[in-house]
Amino acid sequence: MSTASLPSRGTLSIGEVLSQLRAEFPDITISKIRFLEDQGLVQPDRTPSGYRKFSASDVARLRYVLSQQRDHYLPLRVIKEQLDAIDRGQHPAGAVPRPAHLAIADNAPTSEHFRAAPAAMRLSEQELLNTAGLRADQLAELEQFGLIGQRSPGYYDDDALAIARVVAELARFGIEGRHLRSFKTAADREVSLFSQVVGPLARQRSTDGRARAEETVRELAALSVRLHTALVQIGLRQIVG
Repeated sequence: MSTASLPSRGTLSIGEVLSQLRAEFPDITISKIRFLEDQGLVQPDRTPSGYRKFSASDVARLRYVLSQQRDHYLPLRVIKEQLDAIDRGQHPAGAVPRPAHLAIADNAPTSEHFRAAPAAMRLSEQELLNTAGLRADQLAELEQFGLIGQRSPGYYDDDALAIARVVAELARFGIEGRHLRSFKTAADREVSLFSQVVGPLARQRSTDGRARAEETVRELAALSVRLHTALVQIGLRQIVG
């Protein structure tokens, strides 16, 4: 899709865009939208007096960016590369399929524009065990070593489920919670290191300071995972020859 093929622009103010996106992305703010514009992810038209005017295609691009951040934890640099490829009519490696509504007309909203916000999970212990495929003694061990904690008394959240599922998969290879203490220790050290970078950004009083801090967190996390994966793969290749 080339930018020349986009429909006519200028239907929504930034506040109206915020209202459309907030149901699906509760943490979205006007500062975040402005930050994404500053990073070149979206380029709304401007009125003669300087007010931003967003088309449905602009909103769709924002939704794509926010979904990629939320669902795939990708840094903006990678998402921008994906969008540039989509604009050229390509399907970039590692990207989700091209959203059909990136090329819709301004006056033709689809159900994709009004998806309900995903509610934060609130799982009981038994629900967590059943969903993740863990045993009660495995969960107790993970809690003992600080890998999983309750969101509120008696309940677990999305983060707990994500960790529980990975641990259940590792258990198939005979790896138990006690073997994973080093992962938690290493993660805590990375958090301490990266907080030295993120902390000053988060304390900035500028309107987009929080957005920049959040993006830095995503990029650091993605780079950390890439480094960890590379190091593990190199080590395991040496074992198998």
